[in-house]
Parts: sequence; structure tokens; C-alpha cells
Amino acid sequence: MNSTKPTAMPLDTPIDSPRPGDAYVQSFARGLEVIRSFSAATPRQTLTEVAGRTGLTRAGARRILLTLQTLGYVECDGKQFTLTPRILDLGFAYLSSMPMWNVAEPLMEALVEQVHESCSAGVLEGTDIIYVLRVSTRKIMRNSLGVGSRLPAYCTSMGRVLLAGLPDEEVKERLRATAREARTRHTLTDVAALLAKVQQARRQGWCLVNQELEEGLVSMAAPVLNRAGRAIASINISGQANRTPPRQMQEAMLPQLREAARQISQRLSGG
Repeated sequence: MNSTKPTAMPLDTPIDSPRPGDAYVQSFARGLEVIRSFSAATPRQTLTEVAGRTGLTRAGARRILLTLQTLGYVECDGKQFTLTPRILDLGFAYLSSMPMWNVAEPLMEALVEQVHESCSAGVLEGTDIIYVLRVSTRKIMRNSLGVGSRLPAYCTSMGRVLLAGLPDEEVKERLRATAREARTRHTLTDVAALLAKVQQARRQGWCLVNQELEEGLVSMAAPVLNRAGRAIASINISGQANRTPPRQMQEAMLPQLREAARQISQRLSGG
């Protein structure tokens, strides 16, 4: 009998991910870790750097990188490896498999026309939100986000709305697992204070975050619900606080935001 113990899960594995077992394919998991080691901060890496960031041996990292290169997902200039545009196929496979985004986009575009602010859709993964759709205005904003961008849930309106769909104990677990840094002078980092904000979002069915993610950035989000009433995504409106103060955003745009979220939810449920 094989007595080899399963390799420990990476520290950033989402909390609700299944644990290794008989069906766990370690080589596949290691390949994904190699892909995830590339980021905006590390777009080009040597073999040694990839091995160091993934905890693999140089030989193991080399086998995976050469496999990815053969498949067209990675290229090498002789020393450094980079991802190729083909890697986007993996993300677009998810987007194209979810009819939600086709349903949501025209409604989000109509919302942007009404409120003249940018609108985004996101889903919750572990302690982060991931942007899956974005409709921007022509106004220039410092916070340039696109599909696939990842932000911490604790200090974003979409994140708090999605955390509100979870039991309190799970919310606290995810908050404690988050590196809760004070990104601005307004950012809440205390777990109890954040839980109170999540509970408020649960009670009222929407959330407004004022300059906690970035100075000058205010956003307001509402959940997108499935047929069972569970939040599966959220949409938000975001703008500049000096142009659209929080109170003005709430008074002038909340009804339109909630109506757009309601229509997306209804269409997803076949209503």
C-alpha cells in the first residue's frame, strides 16, 4: 500500500476548495501552480524563479514549463518564460460556459447609460472577488480594472455583498484568512467591524463602500441571485467621490442598480 502523504494545499487555496484525496491529480495541480506563479508583478520568470515561487524542484518546474510551452501556453526567450495569449482560452472557457454574462451585459450597459458611471460584475473566490464583466464610461479613472482582475472582498462593495450571502461563521473565517491591510485611511480591518458591515449589507440587500479600496473611489453593489435566492455574483457602480459623493450615489443611483440586479436575477431564473 502506498503510504505517501498528500502534499499540503497551497496557502492561498480557497477555503471552500476540496482537499486532496484519491482523486487528486498532483501533477495537474502543480501545473496550475506554475501558471499562477505568473502575474503582473512577475510576468517574466526564469526556471529558478518559477521553482522558488511554486516550491517545486528545478527538474519538476522544467518539465511543467516545457509541457506548457509545447501546448502553446508558455514561451521562452532562452532564459525567461512568459505566458502567451493562448492562456486566455482557459478564462474565456469559463465566461462562455456561463449564460449569465450574456444576460447581464446589455442590462449593465443600460445601467451605465442611466447613471453615467462604470459598472462591473464579480464573483467570490475564497477571500477575493474576481471581475468577470466590466462596462466602463469614457471618464478616466485611476482604478483601471478588467476581466480577471482580483481584489480583496473585505474592502470592496461587491465583496461585502457576496460575503453577506454566507453564514457569519464562514464570513469570519474568510476575513481572518485575509491579509487585511489599511489600503487607505478609511479602510476597515477589524474582523468585528467588517462582520458588522457584512451583516448590514445582508439586511439591506446592498452595500456602499467609501474610499476603502482606493482614495477617492466610491462604489455601491447589489447581489445577483439564482432561483434559490442565493447570491451567485454581484454588480456594482463605481465613481469618484469628489464628483459623485456617497450620499448622492445612494440617493440617485441605488434604485437603478437594484433594478438592474433584479432583472439579471430574474432572467437567469427564466422569469
